[in-house]
Amino acid sequence: MIDIQRIRKETRGCKNILHLNNAGSSLTSAPVQDYLNNYLNKDAELGGYETADLYKADLDNFYLAAAKAVNGKPSEIAFIENATRAWDMVFYAFDWKPGDILLTSVTDYNSNMVAYIHAKERFGMDFIAIPNDEYGQLDVEALEKAITSDVKLIAISHIPTNSGLVNPIEQVGIIAKKHNIPFLLDACQSVGQMPIDVKKIGCDMLSTTGRKYIRGPRGTGFLWVSENWVEKLNPPFLDNHAAPWVTPDSYEILPNAKRFENWERYFGGQAALGIALDYMMDVGAENIWQRIQFLASRLRDGLSNIDGVTLWDPGQQKCGLVTFTKENVNASKAKLKLRENHVHVSASGTQLTRPEQREAGITETIRASVHYYNTEEEIDHFINVMRNFTTD
Repeated sequence: MIDIQRIRKETRGCKNILHLNNAGSSLTSAPVQDYLNNYLNKDAELGGYETADLYKADLDNFYLAAAKAVNGKPSEIAFIENATRAWDMVFYAFDWKPGDILLTSVTDYNSNMVAYIHAKERFGMDFIAIPNDEYGQLDVEALEKAITSDVKLIAISHIPTNSGLVNPIEQVGIIAKKHNIPFLLDACQSVGQMPIDVKKIGCDMLSTTGRKYIRGPRGTGFLWVSENWVEKLNPPFLDNHAAPWVTPDSYEILPNAKRFENWERYFGGQAALGIALDYMMDVGAENIWQRIQFLASRLRDGLSNIDGVTLWDPGQQKCGLVTFTKENVNASKAKLKLRENHVHVSASGTQLTRPEQREAGITETIRASVHYYNTEEEIDHFINVMRNFTTD
């Protein structure tokens, strides 16, 4: 259902490389890159303020496109420079106090874990990392059993950065609503990869980035906050965009999600991210998701038939991130050696979020992440490369 030839023609990088690092930063399309270049050229010709005025309709389109991408409202969208900062703006907007509890997963993103520890040291709150179930995904029964009157927030990464796991977030949303606890979803790896509907998920806040599966520019991302929660949250910092100064001793914080934005931001990136979101939705979220699953399954099947290869993707549902190790192959060295041959992957550190890998003595894996513009021939080529691959 996707015109792959057209998509690849509009993806200039496909001519020269086999890009399997889409979970890191995917290849932008020519329409998005050309738009951004034109915006920046105009910025150089006219000046930043004048260019922003000239492109006001496109800057406003970003809010419409982002809202459509997650089934929210434009007033619930804020442009933020990346997913982590978007997530931070909500997390630190809670009035954390000693005794407050946050529930998360053992596979949560490491930057989020740093924030939990920081808040624990700073505010006296605490957090509980809910263990995985028998399938290696968040144990939703254990999550519900952990709920007490002290739980102030549930924060979950939809897809961990270092595996193909897709956590059962709709079940998390049901539990959160049942107990009237706000739910913050880190959707950094999922928006653009699969259909996202915040109403169906049942989350109250969502953060994501532009550079990964949306195929937008680096330095872009957005935050969605339900209109039911926007005015309950006090952003960790304000400026005269988020909260206009109205008298010498007072300000009025905006009643919408723009209260989380900065006045000075990447305007060209914001407008270009709107173009990327429009491009993504033109291809179709469900079409993208079906093709990614098809390509990832082909890749997993092929790798699983190679001697010495171990796949490290738990969960009942898997996505376009395929993580694996091969005997006597160092992941970091493999990344560099493959790059020399125009094949792009990541070396993904397990850090503290993969207990099963720590137990096996695995410190990093090769992460090959597919996107809809990849082809079956590329997948087969990569499998053949890995069959006899060595870093010795």
